[in-house]
Amino acid sequence: MANPILREKLARGEFIAAPGIQDMITAVVANKVGFDIVYGSGYWLTASASGLPDAGIATFTQMLDRMATLVKTSNAAVIADGDTGYGGLLNVHHTVRGYEEAGVTAIQLEDQEFPKKCGHTPYRRVIPLEDMVDKIKVAVDARRDDNFLIIARTDARQGEGFERSLARAKAYGEAGADILFVEALESEEEMRRANDALTLPTMANMATGGLTPILSTARLAELGFSVAIFPALTSLIAAKAMEGALRTLKETGDGNPGDVFDFKEFCGLIGFQEVWDFEKKWGQDGAR
Repeated sequence: MANPILREKLARGEFIAAPGIQDMITAVVANKVGFDIVYGSGYWLTASASGLPDAGIATFTQMLDRMATLVKTSNAAVIADGDTGYGGLLNVHHTVRGYEEAGVTAIQLEDQEFPKKCGHTPYRRVIPLEDMVDKIKVAVDARRDDNFLIIARTDARQGEGFERSLARAKAYGEAGADILFVEALESEEEMRRANDALTLPTMANMATGGLTPILSTARLAELGFSVAIFPALTSLIAAKAMEGALRTLKETGDGNPGDVFDFKEFCGLIGFQEVWDFEKKWGQDGAR
């Protein structure tokens, strides 16, 4: 069953900030901080698990496994990147059913051609509007739980222009999407205009280093957004910290930097206490 928290927050008008999760280390740290909704990033889960770009190379089966693992690891509800649905209409049906059965709370589907590209990189192409409308209708029909939400994303801003991207988003909402996501808006003015034009809840992508201005959650709420994802934040912060530590090790031989996460605490976050409790009960010393 899908966690109802996302639908409930939207109904209350409560703004939602969901950090991107690229691996299960990030998931358990997000548990510690206390996020109740997180974003399973296709770009960063693919990069972390396979060392591959977000270019439609990872398969549905691979992404389903990663999202299912994230659902099991995280205490939060998971918004999951479903790319294009990994093919045609039958693939969309299968993807929605698989993500829902894995315990995901919302699936994000986009109108790019398959194989897709990251929404803040060049050479993206979109499918005809009518084809994406059919995909959204199939996704809505495939779900079994009303708490499992459909997020419709359009990548038409750069290829077809701002107004055409809004027309696509409106059509996806009419097809039954719960949340609308106009990707790669290029200014605060476009962000405001998009929310003025769309009546359903909208999602902003705060992709660090991308085409859209990075704004505070308070400002995003003022502009009319209901949800914001921060898909790259933890990944780029981690990559920068790792690079610094590795350079220090290579250049000075110092493998003991001062500002690191406490190892004993991390053992607890990742579940070692349960292992130790089991050993006390059933291990050689404890069971005999």
